Amino acid sequence: MHVLGLSAFYHDSAAAIVADGRIIAAAQEERFTRKKHDSNFPLQAISYCLKAAGRSLDEIDHIVFYDKPFLKFERLLETYMAFAPRGFASFRMAMPIWLKEKLFQKSLLGKELRKIDEKWKAPEKLLFAEHHLSHAASAFYPSPFEEAVVLTMDGVGEWATTSVAIGRGAELTVEREIHFPHSLGLLYSAFTYFTGFKVNSGEYKLMGLAPYGEPRYAKIIRDNLIDLKPDGSFRLNLDYFDYCTGLTMTNSRFDELFGGPPRRADQLLTQREMDIAASIQLVLEEAVLTLTRSLAKETGLANLCLAGGVALNCVANGKVLRDKTFANIWVQPAAGDAGGAVGAALTAYHGLCGGARKVPASGDAMAGAYLGPSYDQADIEARLSQAGAKFEVVDDVTLLSRSADALADGKAVGWHQGRMEFGPRALGNRSILGDPRSPKMQSVLNLKVKFRESFRPFAPSVLREHVAEWFELDTDSPYMLMVADVVQDRRKTMSEEEQKLFGIDKLNIPRSDIPAVTHVDYSARIQTVSADTNPRYHALISAFKERTGCPVLVNTSFNVRGEPLVCTPEDAFRCFMGTDIEVLAVGNCYLRKEEQDPSLKRSYEDQFELD
Repeated sequence: MHVLGLSAFYHDSAAAIVADGRIIAAAQEERFTRKKHDSNFPLQAISYCLKAAGRSLDEIDHIVFYDKPFLKFERLLETYMAFAPRGFASFRMAMPIWLKEKLFQKSLLGKELRKIDEKWKAPEKLLFAEHHLSHAASAFYPSPFEEAVVLTMDGVGEWATTSVAIGRGAELTVEREIHFPHSLGLLYSAFTYFTGFKVNSGEYKLMGLAPYGEPRYAKIIRDNLIDLKPDGSFRLNLDYFDYCTGLTMTNSRFDELFGGPPRRADQLLTQREMDIAASIQLVLEEAVLTLTRSLAKETGLANLCLAGGVALNCVANGKVLRDKTFANIWVQPAAGDAGGAVGAALTAYHGLCGGARKVPASGDAMAGAYLGPSYDQADIEARLSQAGAKFEVVDDVTLLSRSADALADGKAVGWHQGRMEFGPRALGNRSILGDPRSPKMQSVLNLKVKFRESFRPFAPSVLREHVAEWFELDTDSPYMLMVADVVQDRRKTMSEEEQKLFGIDKLNIPRSDIPAVTHVDYSARIQTVSADTNPRYHALISAFKERTGCPVLVNTSFNVRGEPLVCTPEDAFRCFMGTDIEVLAVGNCYLRKEEQDPSLKRSYEDQFELD
């Protein structure tokens, strides 16, 4: 049985295909259209998934959308009615779109699917899953657990913003929910907006900014904005927010509380924004920990699965892991709305169709999140030649040796191998790599390669067998969704003068033997790399270790700021030529920047709207 899952029309549209319960392929539409967070119907992602499964659209048994539009419309109407006449401007903007398209989504989906196959006429195959059930399914069914608590936290689905489900075998039941407008995701997004970043894309910047500040505003947030109960339930004080009725996240009362208006995106970051970031991060962690402690005590279960946009807050995830109220934690790597496509398909297969579930003997069922397109060697060579690239085709041993040598020499290496990752993180197949021992590597990659803010941290990829020697972590973290500190004996002691520094002044002080991946609070967002899951990437890090004694590489996504992760070999070559990446490895093609046609170099970063 083949089930196609879809998410679309809000942000991060995606498609996924499941065959007899096994995830065959999954991809976000943005990777094909080159429009970050593309919300349009995922035509190209669907076409890819069908090709990967070897099926036509007519051969798909069920097509499942990740939420229920009628319930969402009900929530919008009830919200507008509850706050009327406030919110009329927002109401006036939203209603025409709903009445024209979204309310009749079954018809719209059929129309879009016929763009793939004009003969397709099977509306009875179209199903709709509830948003939070899709999230929960995406976390539980691929997890390595027979039984688990499943906690979903995001902005809002139809009504739910936080939900608790229990998974046992092939059964998954949502037990209870917290409803809109009370939302941890929207609370965090309100601060994303207030500190001058884009909602639904800048939340990870807020998280990265937090260690530069002090949580001076945490008490203000607790006293005025959120009422957190001992069982983890909560309510927000809506007097300070505008997202129910207006076109912004916060209002003038919020401004008064934090000493001024929101930062404009073009204004420099100040200590206020850093302290606000530190404060909301602390409060979010407190709320999540209160929830998980309560659930562990109430259920007595040992395993926890996490999904929803809040589950991408890897700092909070690391706190939950170290809290040890649950023995084991697994986070869906595409925890945001893109992952809803996987969850919708699995919900239909296991729930509606009664399909059996087989828990993997080792690892999980996400295949390392390597679920996107790959390109064979002949195709890579043809594509690069067409793009005007100059390359040498080498064997595996030479490719690994040359790439490891370049990394040890301090060069930035573009690494395009195998199947593209599903979810927001590059995990060693569409990555830009560097030497973590270099004190300059973070600023070089941020400013000359990624064209992004200098404060943004980079993640380490570390050989799984050596992770505990470098970080305060000794468990799998394959999806870069857990933060842990660098071990004490790898840290560098700071002088008294250095310890007195505040904010961004802390940035250029090396804090460990691997300064390029050590954040200002000694933390790191860790990816453990296993030979079972990604043998080629594991071999590259091993070759780097042979040369340097260090089993760690800097791993950042292969793109510039505002651009989606590269998908094709041509995407990789364009990014290579538009940045200061010095070496590119695509399959077994090895490219050096100095050998390329200089006329192909261009101002690449200007093509994309900044995130």
